[in-house]
Amino acid sequence: MTTPFHHEPGAVPPPQCPAHNLDIGPGGLRRLYGPEAENDPAGLYDKLRAEHGSVAPILLHGDVPAWLVLGHSENLHVTRTPSQFSRDSRRWRALQDGSVAPDHPLAPIFTWQPVCVFADGAKHERQRGAVTDSMERIDTRGVRRHINRFSNRLVNDFCEKGTADLVSQFAEHLPMMVVCAIFGMPEEYDERLVQAARDMTRGTETAVASNAHVVSVLTRLVERRRAESAPDLASWLVEHPATMTDTEVIEHLRLVMIAAYESTANLIANVLRMVLIDPRFRARLSGGHMTVPEAVEQTLWDEPPFTAVFGRWAVGDTELGGQQIKAGDALLVGIAPANTDPTIRPDLAADMSGNRAHLAFSGGPHECPGQDIGRAIADVGVDALLMRLPDLELGVGESELRWVGNIMSRHLVELPVKFAPSPQQKLDADPLSVMARAARPADAWEISSPARQVPEPRHEAAVAQPAHAPGATPAHAPGPTPAHAPGPTPAHAPGATPAPAPVATPAPASAAPLVPDPAPSPEPAPVAAIPQQRRPAAPARLWQAVVRWWSGY
Repeated sequence: MTTPFHHEPGAVPPPQCPAHNLDIGPGGLRRLYGPEAENDPAGLYDKLRAEHGSVAPILLHGDVPAWLVLGHSENLHVTRTPSQFSRDSRRWRALQDGSVAPDHPLAPIFTWQPVCVFADGAKHERQRGAVTDSMERIDTRGVRRHINRFSNRLVNDFCEKGTADLVSQFAEHLPMMVVCAIFGMPEEYDERLVQAARDMTRGTETAVASNAHVVSVLTRLVERRRAESAPDLASWLVEHPATMTDTEVIEHLRLVMIAAYESTANLIANVLRMVLIDPRFRARLSGGHMTVPEAVEQTLWDEPPFTAVFGRWAVGDTELGGQQIKAGDALLVGIAPANTDPTIRPDLAADMSGNRAHLAFSGGPHECPGQDIGRAIADVGVDALLMRLPDLELGVGESELRWVGNIMSRHLVELPVKFAPSPQQKLDADPLSVMARAARPADAWEISSPARQVPEPRHEAAVAQPAHAPGATPAHAPGPTPAHAPGPTPAHAPGATPAPAPVATPAPASAAPLVPDPAPSPEPAPVAAIPQQRRPAAPARLWQAVVRWWSGY
């Protein structure tokens, strides 16, 4: 099959040509921008799949040709094979021949920057490692307290009115409040930063100016952290052994901000919309048959916050999904169409809430490193809102809801709701400014061996040691700890065999060490004194009595 990109970008079709249709461009290729792409992206994906299969030729802004990957397996191959499909945008043939100008509306997205998303190999590992290490230092339970407080602060602003727009008054602001707190710049949070972060990914005429405002805010932050460190993400990146330059730190903070903000704002709005428009969805949620995290996961399948990710660039000539890809061609990872690929999801009405095989956070070495923080913001934020306003109803007809789309995402313009007015909630006065995990004192530890490991729900945030830390065992499925849990789940459930009394043994390999491993030394390390084990607590003794009664002795 020959490449369909035989036309010149921006060429004007002859009069009476069907390509004069707003959704059809030169060469008869469909545009991934314009009315159809914004108003009915799912319909556009279906047309492209029917016409071209799992990989379709499309046109970007300015009628620049590219490929949209529609198939689930094809998307996995693209994201997992950087040797064939690179993230280095300088490979793009359209940039090399001048077809794409520096002021292109999508320039903030594809212009090469010294960040991990545009790197492969060793450079990617160094930069990505710095970001991952720094994010793993975040106290996830502390972040949840921030999210809950910020959520209630936002609800306080409109709870007495009985009406609100959950997009502009809640979903658009909560992620930025959390991101600014994590970065260590809560004073920079304002309406202008919120709108700039959203505008710069839309391909608008003001996208370049919005990007400049975000960069200027982050530049001031990095300058402050070079002069004075603090327990926040900006300082951790500055101080990381990867020795990142100021430019690298600024650009990685920008990357994290935009990815976390745009995706989470869309996710919150989409979850709330599902709750409001789908009676079965809401009944399962309010009846306890579905948790908020499960509702979030279902939404990640049906309405992913990013519909596509631009981009990948072909390293050489290759074939993908029956299409001949040429070296330097641009490809988009089609997240939304991959999630609805008939080969893996023939029934779109099927319950997918417990399945994380979706591509909402992409895949491969460039999979989103902050997805658990994004899930936490959506989980806690939606839960806090529904707890405060359980009688939320959509304030307009479903058909009146409006969307704005671009090649990367599709989000609600507004989500009007009505509810019974309620009083404001008093918020804790403590600033909760420290986002880093507190170091455990060396002498504040105790060894015990639980009867059995009880996996915690994955939707709660975990306090895990970095997998690459000295002496740590990589965790393939980290088990988060609920922030609200009063203690470990009793191992002596009715019907279970009573466990022997705890003995002093080393902690299991799957658990995070309570103290750092000692550095290698020619001298033998001193043996730590093991504190005397406490007697089982009263609840444990009660459970033992219940088990004996249940077992008949």
